[in-house]
Amino acid sequence: MSLALFKKTLQSYASPKRKKSNQWFFKTGKGQYGYGDKFIGVSDPDSRKVAKQFYNLPIPDVKKLLQSKIHEERTTALKILVHKFESGDELKKKQIYNFYLKNFKYVNNWDLVDVSAYKIAGTYLLKHPKRARVLGKFSKSKSLWERRLSIVATLALIRNNEFNWTMKNAKTLFGDSHDLTHKAVGWMLREVWKRDSRLVEDFLIKNYKQVPRTTLRYAIERMEEKKRKRFLKGF
Repeated sequence: MSLALFKKTLQSYASPKRKKSNQWFFKTGKGQYGYGDKFIGVSDPDSRKVAKQFYNLPIPDVKKLLQSKIHEERTTALKILVHKFESGDELKKKQIYNFYLKNFKYVNNWDLVDVSAYKIAGTYLLKHPKRARVLGKFSKSKSLWERRLSIVATLALIRNNEFNWTMKNAKTLFGDSHDLTHKAVGWMLREVWKRDSRLVEDFLIKNYKQVPRTTLRYAIERMEEKKRKRFLKGF
């Protein structure tokens, strides 16, 4: 499995129409969060096909793909990395986790965070809770993507009914300036709500004045309509 063959295979799924659509969807215009990102127009299912085909690609080649200017090469590299993490023993998981954080500057769009953060960082920290304080550090980062990591990674903990880091980081991120952070926080609060509705509802009521409107809408999305309207109106 060579890097050249990987790139050729990925390119075979490229679509000019999807390229144009993705450049708009991922906000690559000047001044937007994805400014400068390059797309070739590969769909997510096709990216997964290529990742499955090249899951044995050596880590040095995965690193080269992570450093690529092409968005889909970075996306597929992360999917390969997730596979290596999930199929590895404890030592391999530790190595992949450390590699992931060391190279996180290349995980520089919301979909890249979402496809990898909870599957690698979150899952590793679930098994190594003493290291989870890194999530608190990232919640205060100047990097939008590290801040998104700090909340999305907690999905692995949520699925194990551990909510402390989600609630703690959600409160920290209420003051965030970016809509992408507000959406991620609302998404994770909704995931907690599915498992402990009272916890989230009490949390939203207690912090209501600080909760960004976008976060609130995402968090209460699955509530029954009458209750949801009460939250939107502020009781």
